[in-house]
Amino acid sequence: MKNTFYYTVLLLCFLGSTVWGQVPQEYSVQENDTTQTFYYMIDGDSIPREMIDLDEVILLNKLEFNSKTDRRRYLILRRKTRKVYPYAKLAADRLQTMNERLKTIEKNSQRRKYTKRIQKYIEDEFSERLKKLTRTEGQILVKLIHRQTGTTAFDLVKELRTGWRAFWYNTTANMFDISIKEEYRPFEVKEDYLIEDILERSFQGNILERQKPAFEIDYLDLTAHWNQKSVNK
Repeated sequence: MKNTFYYTVLLLCFLGSTVWGQVPQEYSVQENDTTQTFYYMIDGDSIPREMIDLDEVILLNKLEFNSKTDRRRYLILRRKTRKVYPYAKLAADRLQTMNERLKTIEKNSQRRKYTKRIQKYIEDEFSERLKKLTRTEGQILVKLIHRQTGTTAFDLVKELRTGWRAFWYNTTANMFDISIKEEYRPFEVKEDYLIEDILERSFQGNILERQKPAFEIDYLDLTAHWNQKSVNK
């Protein structure tokens, strides 16, 4: 039964492979000895780029813990979060890819054939990796899938494999203390806030590759929110 849950996650992570799109090309022209103008080339037109691109920098506070136990729990959560985040990121990429690909397939028979072919590829290549996740790693992955796609794993399965299967998948997962209906709520759940803190620190440390969440999360507002709750205790 545990394998059923992870197979569900596999469907979310690895359906699809490539998205094509036109990317503006950038080039520069030396106007004189001291000035260099940058341009975008879009559909054959040169458009001057008048702004300087600067990456947003968030200053992170030094980590402080009330006890050795709290520190240990944070480090364990960090290890698990860093382990499963790449799967959630891939889920968001593949979901977009799959939706774009299915739009080009008109016949239901061809859509089913395409899905079955991808499912077999998934089972052969990736099932053993995800089956090795622990219960807590699986639950963190479910939350991060919601963070990256904006949809719960349950609703994704319901859309892809009918509501009846989604119901049974969730029931199976619940037997292992995993709910695929779980949402990511960093302003309400302390663990989710800690996960967001871990992600931000990992992004800035180039340990994980940043991908924007499906919904806005202001890290500074989030930190202030939890600091205020700590003061009011």
